[in-house]
Amino acid sequence: MTQPKPRGDAAAHYAERDRRVSDAIALEVPDRVPFQLFAGYFSGTYCGVPFSSAYYDAAAWRAANVRTITELGPDIYWAQTAMLSGKAMEILGPLGMRWPGGGVAPNLSHQMIELEPMKQEEYDLFLRDPSDFMARVYLPRAFRSAGPMGHLPPMRSVIGPWGLAGLLAQSVRPGMAEMLERFAAAARLQAEWQASDLDFDEKMGELGFPVYNSSRMMAASPFDTVSDFLRGMRGTMLDMYRVPDKLLEVCDLYCRQNLEMIAANPAPADGNRRVFMALHRGSDGFMSLAQFEKFYWPSLRKVLLALVDAGWTPCPFFEGTWDRRLEYLLELPRGKVLCHFSQTDAQRAKAVLGGHLCIMIDVPGFLLKAGSVPEVEEHCRKLIQTCGRDGGFILTATCIDEANPKNVKAMIDTARTFGRYD
Repeated sequence: MTQPKPRGDAAAHYAERDRRVSDAIALEVPDRVPFQLFAGYFSGTYCGVPFSSAYYDAAAWRAANVRTITELGPDIYWAQTAMLSGKAMEILGPLGMRWPGGGVAPNLSHQMIELEPMKQEEYDLFLRDPSDFMARVYLPRAFRSAGPMGHLPPMRSVIGPWGLAGLLAQSVRPGMAEMLERFAAAARLQAEWQASDLDFDEKMGELGFPVYNSSRMMAASPFDTVSDFLRGMRGTMLDMYRVPDKLLEVCDLYCRQNLEMIAANPAPADGNRRVFMALHRGSDGFMSLAQFEKFYWPSLRKVLLALVDAGWTPCPFFEGTWDRRLEYLLELPRGKVLCHFSQTDAQRAKAVLGGHLCIMIDVPGFLLKAGSVPEVEEHCRKLIQTCGRDGGFILTATCIDEANPKNVKAMIDTARTFGRYD
């Protein structure tokens, strides 16, 4: 949902915060270094609310997010809103995820479980009919509740006046009716749950706080889509050696899907244009530079450039270390992309990308959890000294779920005081 234009003082604060961030991304020099709050489950830590509330107590979780953001006052925020119903998830039984209160303790972050729903020998089956593969092969392997879907006929066979009747007749097969009843129950729970927090970003906008990423656009690295959800990390790594052409073909398919979606959804003339993208498998530790050039960068580059051409501001999150990949990012247009780095060397990132792309650097999660306030302040000052020269820098921290609130406040205060340009 698009954030509305706030009124009065809230409007002034909103404009000031959003302009500060936009100036940094465009490589202009704002009044000070902006701070992005990647709240995640930290709202639970800050307010004494269990992380499981994000899945089982929408009102409590919403209140915790509102309090955390309004009291800390970031320039932009990303919040773990109450978007997934724990009860609906329990019915559906996703095999690739465990969440607070649903497989992990109430005060632990959610966990993604490596799966291999598509086998190496099934590339051709997938490429012949991706939608059919997802419905009759992927879903039964990814969700406990979806097993009977494997017995459905291919959707391409549902044709003619008898097609629908033949498809519906499958509902009497063992387990099929029960599966449909579970789906209906989960759908009702999810719809009710989602409606309770759907307007969160809208309400925060009215309070004067811009959201980090637009809800109107989602884009992804094609290679990561295959590795994260179809083949798993191990499978994809083997595929680069054993069936490289098939892997590239599927990456190309997902690249085309991204480009088609972007072309059909240009950025709004007035509103948030930032697009968050989590990148998982392209870092230094996952593949060689030769493999990066062949399997990862070409399709990712196309997606990033398409977003820019459509008026969006890509905000890729380069997870892991990208020290040896930084020069490739110089192929992106100047001042049009926000590069968020997790563990990449900050000094090298500034040396390579400074004056060309804005960089956003994480303060380490271990420091925010176990360090002292003076240690946090000193680390942030060094980051600002290293990366804040001439603008083009945003301070953030991603892994703060269990951080000491005093340390998070110290991080924000350092950006506000030491990070000033005037």
